[in-house]
This record gives sequence, structure tokens and C-alpha cells, in this order.
Amino acid sequence: MTWADLHGVLRDSGLVNADTIDSPNALGVFVTGIADDSRSVQPGNVFVALKGQHVDGTRFAADAIGRGAVGVVSEDAAPPGVGVPWTVVSDARLACGLLAAEFFRHPSAEMQVVGITGTNGKTTTAYLLASIFDAAGLRCGLLGTVVYRIGSDVRDATRTTPEAHEVQRLLREMVGAGCKACVMEVSSHALSLSRVAGTAFAAGVFTNLSRDHLDFHPDMEAYFQAKRRLFESLSTHAPGVINLDDPRGASLVQAVGRPVTYAVTRPADVTTGPLSVTLEGLAFDVRTPRGSIAIRSPLIGRPNVYNILAAAATADALDIHADAIARGVLALKGVPGRFQVVSSRDDDVTVIVDYAHTDDALRNVLETVRPMARGRVLTVFGCGGDRDRTKRPLMGAVAGRLSDLIVVTSDNPRSEDPVRIIEEVCLGLTSDTRKGSAQRVLTIVDRRHAIATAIRQARAGDLVLIAGKGHEKYQVIGNRSLPFDDVAAAREALMRCGSGSGVV
Repeated sequence: MTWADLHGVLRDSGLVNADTIDSPNALGVFVTGIADDSRSVQPGNVFVALKGQHVDGTRFAADAIGRGAVGVVSEDAAPPGVGVPWTVVSDARLACGLLAAEFFRHPSAEMQVVGITGTNGKTTTAYLLASIFDAAGLRCGLLGTVVYRIGSDVRDATRTTPEAHEVQRLLREMVGAGCKACVMEVSSHALSLSRVAGTAFAAGVFTNLSRDHLDFHPDMEAYFQAKRRLFESLSTHAPGVINLDDPRGASLVQAVGRPVTYAVTRPADVTTGPLSVTLEGLAFDVRTPRGSIAIRSPLIGRPNVYNILAAAATADALDIHADAIARGVLALKGVPGRFQVVSSRDDDVTVIVDYAHTDDALRNVLETVRPMARGRVLTVFGCGGDRDRTKRPLMGAVAGRLSDLIVVTSDNPRSEDPVRIIEEVCLGLTSDTRKGSAQRVLTIVDRRHAIATAIRQARAGDLVLIAGKGHEKYQVIGNRSLPFDDVAAAREALMRCGSGSGVV
């Protein structure tokens, strides 16, 4: 592909302000790829200089050119004597998405791509929908918080939604691997930063909205507007699948040409029959405009009712047969770090690991486990450093209201003092919680020690919830990413306590 081919995309988009291309030879330069990090530039790449929160990529254009970049796209003018074609655009991130889609020949046009956005439930809904596509005989790729799945190749995810050029490259790999569908978690960051620009979505899904990422978005309205962009990008025929039980859902209905609504407590296009919610799983009917689907699932808890509804409503809107929907839901045994039961049937305590890292997610999971616990509920959690500080006392308040014993510990403290983070979490605890007749709150900075302490203090019939990190296999302390796994730490503690679990 030549620079003339790619440059025409920018011209047609109206993004180009100015450029240094002044000869046919420059337009004929052969392009081998798109890069947005000068360190990853390969000879023949076009370097797109993105403006980050802290660093302007234009500063690294010379390094990119030195590594073989044959063109630069930037929001800033070219310095004198730059030596390669330099195009000035009004929005470099949008330009990157459009260039990547063109370079990889628009892979989203060759399969059904479903985008899922919302604060909570994206990952489980994505796994469910991917399982449904597979049950229907449509090989499905997956891009999300836990893994990127390309055919039979499964890779650990680096972020919920990759950068634009990586999204398009992975979609092209999926097409090459025979995928007919892809389910993609689409974060608010990705939508704000145009990472999915140039992607044609066959459907969009909204799970819910609660407080999160206010270190990035100025307020909740801006956070919601970022989510809304996914639905505004849908074609008039693509279903926008919307949770009407969420207060923000109704306003999204107006943003799409083909709304498909779902709910548990309100009238909607897709609803549930009577629910059976136990530690063994879920059983209920999904009622759709085309008929009822008898659902059985090993997933646990009321939040998963919503996740199943979202996946079933989307699949139904995409004309997947009811039988495939039921089989796909039943086939999904669990999702790493999402209500993951770590203990075994031989244990006299129940230990669950969950990714809940917002006050709303923590409330949902605690309200789910409370009726399931024969004894007390013990909660181990912390809050991430260098992230939204406003949710810290809110999470403390939720844990204090719904737990019998709380162990506040480190999450990923990053550059912050973990003791200070714990103090901010504890601001949400009431005086009754802190000074009750029994010691209800422990603060232990070391997360492994905190998990071990909670499990050691648990009695027969108690339930221990370890929240916040879920599937993550690392802990970020300072500028180091250290190996750490909540599941492994919990299993080690169970074995040391001699609970008879036998897990490894």
C-alpha cells in the first residue's frame, strides 16, 4: 500500500490541515505499517504522533524517522528539513484509527463485530456472547480485559481495548483464522481516544453505568457521553442493545436507529421469567419478541442474570437461533476472576475472587454472596493508586455495610503511598463499623498477608470475598510490576490452614 492510498483517506475525512507532500515521488512511497510509538517503528511505517496525557508524540518524530518511518501524521507542523512526508491533521487519534482500518483493509466488514461498553459486566457478557457465537457454528474472536482470542490462539490482554492500529491488526488476524464474528469490550478510554475509529460494528451493547474512571473523565456526564459514542457510530440497521434498568439506558434508546432493550424490573423487548439463583447457578426463561429461551447457567449471582440477558438479546437480534443461545450460555462454566470460586466442596469455608473495583460492583457482589453465606462475610479489598480517588471512601462504606469483617489492603498502589490509600478507604467506614463490639476492620498493607489473615480468621460456614484484582497476575508497586495472583494466594492460604481443600 502506498502513502497516496493512505493519504487519500485522510483527505476524504476532512482531517488534513496541511502537509509537506509536494512531489509524486513522496506519494508513491510504499508503506509497511502504522505505528504510534516511535520505539516500535519498523522501516516503511507511517508514524502517527499522538498527544497523551503527559507526553506529546511529536517529540519523538525524529526518533521514528531514524528508525525508518517514511511519513509522519501529527497535529503539529513539521520542523524544518524533516525529510519525509509530514501531514498535519486536526485529530491525530482519529487519523490513526482511519489509517489503520484502511491499511488492514477494513477487517470489521468481513465479520460481525459486537462492541460491549459499560462500567460493569463487559467481560462476562463478552465471554457469554462469544460462547453463543461458537455454539451457532460461527467461530468467534474476543478482545477484552482478560485475553485476546484469535481463533485458537489465546493471548493475555494488555488493556481492555488496544490502540487503534492493534485493534485493526487483531481483527485482520481473526479473519485470517476463519473467525466469522468478534466480541470486543469497548472502554470509555477507547471511545474517547478513537481506538475503534474505522470499525464497523454489527451491534453495540450497553451494560450499565456507575462511578469509575473519574481520574480520566472530568465528571459522570463526560463518562457517559464517551460510552454513548459507540451507539452513535452504529449504522441504522445495527441493533443497539440497551439495559433499561440502568437510569442512563432510556436516553441511549434515542441514539440508535434500531434499539433492542432488556431489563429485569422494567418492561423491555427482552426480559426474564421467574429467577432461580443459587450457588449451583442460574435458571430462568429469557423472553424475547421471537419466543422464550430456557436458560440454565453455572454462573452465579443476580448480576449474571443481566449479563446473560444482554448476550441473549444481542444474539437474538443478530438472528442466532434460540437453541444456540441456550447451548452457548450453558457451555460457559466461568470467567477468570469474575465471581471465581477458589475453594472446593471439601472446604468448610467458601472463598471467592472477583474483579469488583468500584463501589457499585462491590455492592453487587456482596449483595449476591450475603444470602449464600451460612456464616459471616469477610471482605478483602483495596483501591488502585493513581486512579479515581473519589470511589475509595464509597467502597469503604459499601464494605462496611455489607461485611462482617473487613480487611483493607493494597490493590495496585502504583506511585501512591499504600497506607494513604487505605486511610482514604477507611474514611467511608462509620464509627460503628470501626468501633464495634468485635474487631471488624483490619488494615494490612501486604495483600498476600491480608488474604491469608482473612482465610485464617474464617470459621466454618463463613464466606471470604477477595475483591479488586480478579484475573490480574501482577501487582504494580511504584514503577515495578510484580507477580501476584489473588487466586493463587487464596489457594495457598487454604492449604496452609489445613482446610482439606486439596487444591493446587
